[in-house]
Amino acid sequence: MVSRRLLLSYLGLATAGSAVPALGAGAPVLNVDLRGAIDASAHGVRPGGDYRKSKAFAKLLREAAAKNTPVFLPPGDYAVSNVELPQNTRLTGVPGATRILYGGGGHLFAGQDVGRVHLENLVIDGGNRGLDDTVQGLVHLAGAGEVLIENCEIKGSARSALYLERCGGRIDRNRISGAADFAVYAVESGGLSITGNTVVECANGGILVHRWTKGADGTIVSGNRVAQIGATKGGTGQYGNGINVFRADAVMVTNNHLSGCAFSAIRSNAGSNVQIAGNTCLNSGETAIYSEFGFEGAIVNGNLIDGAANGILIVNFDEGGRLATVTGNIVRNLRLEGPYKHDGAGFGLGIAVEADTVVSGNTIENAPKYGLMLGWGPYMRGLVVNDNLVRGAPVGCAVTVVEGAGSALISGNLFSDTPQGAIAGFRWNERATGELAEGEVQFAHLAIERNRKQ
Repeated sequence: MVSRRLLLSYLGLATAGSAVPALGAGAPVLNVDLRGAIDASAHGVRPGGDYRKSKAFAKLLREAAAKNTPVFLPPGDYAVSNVELPQNTRLTGVPGATRILYGGGGHLFAGQDVGRVHLENLVIDGGNRGLDDTVQGLVHLAGAGEVLIENCEIKGSARSALYLERCGGRIDRNRISGAADFAVYAVESGGLSITGNTVVECANGGILVHRWTKGADGTIVSGNRVAQIGATKGGTGQYGNGINVFRADAVMVTNNHLSGCAFSAIRSNAGSNVQIAGNTCLNSGETAIYSEFGFEGAIVNGNLIDGAANGILIVNFDEGGRLATVTGNIVRNLRLEGPYKHDGAGFGLGIAVEADTVVSGNTIENAPKYGLMLGWGPYMRGLVVNDNLVRGAPVGCAVTVVEGAGSALISGNLFSDTPQGAIAGFRWNERATGELAEGEVQFAHLAIERNRKQ
């Protein structure tokens, strides 16, 4: 049972007018079963002091883990460094009041092949102190099949906040801020869920799901709020993304709210069978939603995009990028300027696709170049584009007429306020035809029918 001392310490905190409100409506809940928990203060690990208490802290974790027992840290500041997390680590505190401060001189928390690690209800503050080359994150875990990091505040990492390699489990309802690299870097995951987190003001990326080599991953990234993601390392899309999938297959990116990302809100590079659905993407610096390079299978459905250089791009057929559906999205208020000089089709595109893709039921408004862009040079095959509304674009639909391009069916779309044409053929960036929405089409690879221009 919970010890009398532990219960009184928690109740005393609530009545002392501290940062934790009194028990009742809206009071924080300790989301851990504390029966049998070890009160760290009873074992000489108390708030205050400096990082020289790290050995006692690490010893307590080892002893508790050996007994398969959780450790409870009462409210206060605990300065520690170079703590190796043992197998079966279970560490919890009082939300917002139990603060673990990195003392510098190496790393904070690291664990290798530790199986299970649970961190709950903690503030973990890196203080922007340098981390040595043995770790990539303030919390660095490898080979942990069951990770639970829940209801924590993780801030001020000189690298990434969380680095997870070959891990599964849940990263749930945390607030992560001020990382000099990424909020969450998850590589070679298995059965990982990243849900309900708030990620703000990270210098080079938000949530990254990567693999060293392309393969099945299955991570779920859902219900997160990601804002103000920078790209201090520069590049043309390697950094600055709110959610980034790389070489990881069967990943779901659903129902997230993303704003102010320097490059993409959601960027999937070589991720097959990816689902990107129900996301809100505001004020992206480059392409809001990207599925690019060597992928097969992408569902992009029901997303809202407002403000970006490009809306949705499903591209790189020349590198094997193919097979997608793009349905039921709203894309609006795009711009011609991006974060670098583009040497291809440029910016200002609503939805651009290339191969084996259905584009249906989307609404595109205020795209300053093309509402829809179909193919690029000879790189087009098997496109079905029907029942879309394009309003407020110089050209409603630009389709490639370069020799070698494959087939496209453009049917039943409504184009409004497209002064340079509803549908026009292009050779790369150069216009090659007049209006194709009316009259007989002279290109065998195109079927254009039942479209309406207002």
